[in-house]
Amino acid sequence: MLDATKDAVCPAHAPAAHPRVPAAKVGILLANLGTPDNYDYWSMRRYLNEFLSDKRVIDYSAWIWQPLLQLIILTKRPFSSGAAYKSIWNEADGESPLMTITKQQTAKIKKVMHDRHGDQVMVDFCMRYGNPSTKSKVRAMVEAGCTKILFFPLYPHYAGATSATANDQFFRALMEEKWQPTTRTVEPYFEHPLYIEALAQSIERAYRTLETRPDILVCSYHGVPKRYLMEGDPYHCQCQKTTRLLKERLGWDGTQITTTFQSRFGPEEWLQPYTVEEVARLAESGKKNIAVCAPAFSSDCIETLEEINEEIKESFEEAGGEHFTYIPCLNDDDAHVTALSAVIDDNLKGWIG
Repeated sequence: MLDATKDAVCPAHAPAAHPRVPAAKVGILLANLGTPDNYDYWSMRRYLNEFLSDKRVIDYSAWIWQPLLQLIILTKRPFSSGAAYKSIWNEADGESPLMTITKQQTAKIKKVMHDRHGDQVMVDFCMRYGNPSTKSKVRAMVEAGCTKILFFPLYPHYAGATSATANDQFFRALMEEKWQPTTRTVEPYFEHPLYIEALAQSIERAYRTLETRPDILVCSYHGVPKRYLMEGDPYHCQCQKTTRLLKERLGWDGTQITTTFQSRFGPEEWLQPYTVEEVARLAESGKKNIAVCAPAFSSDCIETLEEINEEIKESFEEAGGEHFTYIPCLNDDDAHVTALSAVIDDNLKGWIG
């Protein structure tokens, strides 16, 4: 394992010709979903092809799905998805909000970890789809001397289509390493007290800025096919528990908060109630002032900034709703960084003294 860094040395008792080896470190690799490199047609097509070809995301037979994807979906969807990304794009930095926020989260977590553990740790991030790839970041950590890597998918709740596929990609990257580091993956943190506290603080902070208290808080989680629940995926139950714990922390009753699911795709039934339909029903039932948060997302992204704050808001207003408040994801909020750092330290036990 050749290395050009100044701390690389020849191992003790090794012959002089032995390759230099960097000082051993622990890598902390954060992983988020991913982002296209740009919102033009070909950038969107590459990203959507990688995403929608993942068997964890769409598990239909390739004989059926791939012709449909390549010949129909990927000829049309890059245009509509590109327009949606363009509406939220961080033009100043030439990247999506998800990329910007993930960089900010990583920078803050890196500072916390280095304040606590010094040069023993290396903190970086990767994306499951698009760039920077999981493979490239695993390679960089191994080259930098990481003999141990803690892999942290930034999803509070476990789902096969999120946490599992991120782990799959991490394991694929490890398969290409001559000297594999010792590894751990972080379990879901949907019920971690500091995560619930960070959520509660963000809601309390948002409510304090409003002239009129919302009639109800809609906790909108990304949906998955209902079939996944019946096949053993725990995502639905974990989402419901987050809402319950949040309600208890806020001291509310069940009439002030509800759970819904968004981003339905394809013809089969997904987890219900669907957010886009439920907000319309709430408006029609007389709840004209609602707030919406997205506890399953660690960072604001296309599903929150465009889908919730535009499409779902429009559904509510067309049904007679008057005041729609979107409460941003936790992003790089200090309470969120504290929660994520606590999860990391819990998982570093035994690795760092």
